[in-house]
Amino acid sequence: MPELTTWRNPVRARLESGEPVMAVTLTTNSIETAALAATLGFHLLWVEMEHSPITLETLRMIVLATRGLPAAVFARVPVSEAWTAKRVLDQGVSGVIFPFTSTPELAARAARACRYPPAGCRGSGAGLAMFCWPDQGSYYDSADENVMCVTVIEEACAVDRIDEIAATPGVDVLFIGTSDLSFSLGLRGRQNEPLLDEAIARVVAAAKKHGKFLGRPAATAALVDRYREQGFQFFQCLTELGLLRLGAKQLLEPMGISEPVREQRPALY
Repeated sequence: MPELTTWRNPVRARLESGEPVMAVTLTTNSIETAALAATLGFHLLWVEMEHSPITLETLRMIVLATRGLPAAVFARVPVSEAWTAKRVLDQGVSGVIFPFTSTPELAARAARACRYPPAGCRGSGAGLAMFCWPDQGSYYDSADENVMCVTVIEEACAVDRIDEIAATPGVDVLFIGTSDLSFSLGLRGRQNEPLLDEAIARVVAAAKKHGKFLGRPAATAALVDRYREQGFQFFQCLTELGLLRLGAKQLLEPMGISEPVREQRPALY
């Protein structure tokens, strides 16, 4: 019989209780920023390894620097492949975010990558993860119970097969990448479009039908409230750079100081 574990992933616990979870997105190689972010009230650190230069070594440092702090560490891997998931899981993360999960086959691959045999295909070389895992029981049993699998729906072809994707055992969260989904629909990132709303509604319906948690980006409290009414609980908030810009704006604008205008400003979520 598997050894009973005592620790529960706090993100999973909040979701199961019907509460929202808020993620701050980390895009820079600053361990100090990650450690501070883990104390600010966010429920998880979304370590961005698809769109940023954060390396596996930096991820390991983030995991070590945030041990015992309130926020869990999740990593978005560059591609939905088992080997990418294995590498971040073996650093001790408690959730993996898989981009472009556009087929039920990719969803099944993601789910299996997060579990040990017979349910999955993780390799047993998890010495580093064991060293910093919060549960004192069997790491293998605890990881199988607590690691979360987040699949990102961000292509029109994924929406076409969303019922099959949502039915995949082992997938915990369907996260809608609304910007890439908009591009995939030919909308060039525009958000207030009926075609995008229709696609999102199809994902929402499939998630509710199959008992999956729903996620999407949300940059303000007002948006979080609005999306919660639709059934969303898992929110990707601003990046650390976006929070820096927001804080600077709130400090400087009352003094008549504004950000210099540039021709094109990067989106910082």
